[in-house]
Parts: sequence; structure tokens; C-alpha cells
Amino acid sequence: NILELGVQLTSGALGGRFTTIEGLLNQVKDQLESVNPFSLGDSATRSSASKMSEVIQGIQDIIDHKKLVELIVEDPAGNSYIQNVYAPDEDPNLTVEFYERTEEDNDELGITDMKTEGYEEDAS
Repeated sequence: NILELGVQLTSGALGGRFTTIEGLLNQVKDQLESVNPFSLGDSATRSSASKMSEVIQGIQDIIDHKKLVELIVEDPAGNSYIQNVYAPDEDPNLTVEFYERTEEDNDELGITDMKTEGYEEDAS
């Protein structure tokens, strides 16, 4: 999520990535430009093309260090990692919050339907 730009990606929107924050932002920008040609091309309404161009330019401004934003990475699977360049000291620009997954998160991850007890009996 980039609240300042009104950008929110859903789980899996970019697939699995091993990258930097800058790389992630570039991938978001590239996907907005390439996957959504109707939001920028001549078939787009003036307001939607303008809004999409503003978002893409806003992302570029973040990449170019012209705009500071709060980037929120929610990862219910716990697969994300952001390196602390200040280690072993705390990163003053990074906040890590742990939280319990919601039932919706568990459903999306396939955890709700997982059988974790007594499955050995079913195999025999």
C-alpha cells in the first residue's frame, strides 16, 4: 500500500520477487504502464488517464527520491524481508509490526482447509 498515492496491490499481484524497494516500485510502475493500456491509451477517459498518469508519476517521484511516502507491506504468509541497513542498530525508517492472520488471510493461503492432525491415518 502507498496511501499517499491511493495505490493498493492485492496479494500475488506481482508474483514472487527477490528485490529491493526500488525494484518493487519499478515493477509496480511497469505493470501499471503495460498491463493497463486502456487506462492510459486513447480509449481511456480523460479523468482515468489523468489519474493513472498521476499515480505512475508519483511512483517515479518516489523512486527518484522526490517524494517521501509510507510503504506498507502486509504479508500474512510471512515471506517478506526488508533488510535493515543500520543493523545491528534499529532502522529509524522501518517499523515492523507482527499481527495475527485473519480468517480471510487463512482462506486465501489455503490454511483453513489444511488437515494437520490425523492425516497419517488417511494414508493407510
